[in-house]
Amino acid sequence: MAISRDKKQALVASMVSALTDSKLAVYAQYKDLSVADLQELRAMAREAGVTITVIKNRLVRVAMSQVETYKDTDTSALEGQLLYAISADDEVAPAQILDKFAKTHPALTFVGGFSNEGLALSADDVKALAGLPSKNQLIAEVVAQLLSPVHDTTNALSGNLHALLDGVEAKAAA
Repeated sequence: MAISRDKKQALVASMVSALTDSKLAVYAQYKDLSVADLQELRAMAREAGVTITVIKNRLVRVAMSQVETYKDTDTSALEGQLLYAISADDEVAPAQILDKFAKTHPALTFVGGFSNEGLALSADDVKALAGLPSKNQLIAEVVAQLLSPVHDTTNALSGNLHALLDGVEAKAAA
């Protein structure tokens, strides 16, 4: 069923807004997925702050031509039935969500992605991004590394104090 011009313009405007705010947009083929599978994917994505959109590739090209960052981006890989995962908050969340879902649903295959600098990413690049820890995980690791010397110092000092107390208690008991 054909969609009206107004609906197409609304879809393009929505995609322009999503691409303008996005940190990463990943697209994948979903040819043999059921509606229930797509609903499951959308629920997973929603929890991670990722938007899943199914839109005609031609409309995506129109939207990309309206965003300054993506005007010169190569869109030759936009062919077939594609879904788009977009996040305005996390640089790797779209790739991670699709990768996690693809492990249990092999019908979903990466095709590529677009970085927020307007670079076209290959499927291998997107898979590599999916293997990276999220921003929150990286922040937690940095904080743990920064606190490590403090914990080591307090543990060393408390160990010496315990040894001193044990010695004092042994003398008092004798």
